Amino acid sequence: MAKKKALAKTEKKILITGGTGFLGTHIVRQLLEAGAKNLRVMASTVPAWMTDSGVEAAVGSVANPEDVKNAVAGVEAIFHLAGKVSRDNDDTAAMNKIHLEGTRILCEAACDAGVQTMVLASSSGTIAVSEDPDVIDESFPQPVEIISRWGYYASKYYQERAALMNFDGDGRKLVIMNPTLLLGPGDERLSSTKVVLDFLGRKIPYCPSGGLSIVDTRDAATAFINALDRGRHQEKYLLGSANMTFEEFFGRLERLSGVSAPMLRMPKKLAVAGAGMIDSLFRNWNRTSPVQPKEVELAEYFWYLDSSKAQEELGFSPRDPQETLNATISYIRENFLGEGIFK
Repeated sequence: MAKKKALAKTEKKILITGGTGFLGTHIVRQLLEAGAKNLRVMASTVPAWMTDSGVEAAVGSVANPEDVKNAVAGVEAIFHLAGKVSRDNDDTAAMNKIHLEGTRILCEAACDAGVQTMVLASSSGTIAVSEDPDVIDESFPQPVEIISRWGYYASKYYQERAALMNFDGDGRKLVIMNPTLLLGPGDERLSSTKVVLDFLGRKIPYCPSGGLSIVDTRDAATAFINALDRGRHQEKYLLGSANMTFEEFFGRLERLSGVSAPMLRMPKKLAVAGAGMIDSLFRNWNRTSPVQPKEVELAEYFWYLDSSKAQEELGFSPRDPQETLNATISYIRENFLGEGIFK
């Protein structure tokens, strides 16, 4: 009931930057299913199924001021989802250009155009990451010392600050959404579900000692849409459905897929040091390393979170994580591996 009530109000003109990505596609589909008629999607290319459904294409980049000016014209609300996901710190400059500079450009243009509401897609990693298995909510101080080590999460942290500084006043509302690892069907670019692909392909050599949180992208999409009306100005909302150790996560994937989980265990320091050594050797040989040091380091931390605030204020209602994992496995097998190839 809460979902229908929120979606029924979306008669306003809405711009969705990055609307062709994993999360954006689900937001667009849900809005269309609810009868929304005034959608505009900004991306490098917009698929035919969207334009055939009446979605207006705004081809361009959030880092280009002229593209942004055209995209925000006549818009009342924005879902700002455009981004670049990479665990490689060599991509930091590219991520900063989109997350930091692009967000500043978008916010300034939106203010000039009279946009009243913006829902920003950030990451749970700007809040909920710890060396210990603590369950963290929005009241915890942001772990700047930890996230500054990783280009992606640092860029998302500064993206939030850029939005808070540049989209305020005159009755405007900025809502920051902090979803954890997005899983489920439809990740065409494997921007978020690659860990499941790697598991199914037996490319994960060991079981990390940290823990992660997951959320179904379909449930996250509904929470984003509800945030248009229900979200509070300058508030952050963590979105997650389950916290689990990597051992538990791989165990669930094993039971659902029939693919054996990695058995190897090793101390955190040894795992991180070993990954760095392997990566260095492959770089010296001008070859791509089979192990990414930053991914190994990230997996040794805990990314546990509490979504009570989003449940109470946005009507966030995550489905059983087992359903999400099963849907993710099925989608990856059908679209990337071939059903049953690793059974």
